[in-house]
Amino acid sequence: MKNLLLISIFFVILNGCASITGESNQPISITVKDENGKALKEVNCTVVNDKGAYEVTAPGFVNIQRSATDISVTCKKEGYPDGLAKAISRARGNMWGNVILGGGIGAIIDHSNGKGYSYSDQMVVTMGKTTLYDKKMESNPKSKQ
Repeated sequence: MKNLLLISIFFVILNGCASITGESNQPISITVKDENGKALKEVNCTVVNDKGAYEVTAPGFVNIQRSATDISVTCKKEGYPDGLAKAISRARGNMWGNVILGGGIGAIIDHSNGKGYSYSDQMVVTMGKTTLYDKKMESNPKSKQ
């Protein structure tokens, strides 16, 4: 019985630790549309955070390194004004598990290597506008001109 309890505690702690179970990279889908909502193809986009700059031809996927800092997306296509987007970096659930179960050491590690954070999985960039993506408001991204 005592061994079963220890094994259970071990798996609860392991499940809450992003540095053990989390991925340092995150795939993000980037699609682009014009101001009228028409989907565009062959759009060159650059995704940037403090870990690096990543190129993608939209529509497509880009695999970025997770970070505590937000990402910015700039898309360019001849004949269109640039499309801009920003995605807020949010702490993942397993980051809080580190704080509660691990006394914070795992949270410090996950913060420094970025594994404790994530971004919106899908971003639609509208040419000529700036769109803000926040996982807290996943169903309602905010756009402005």
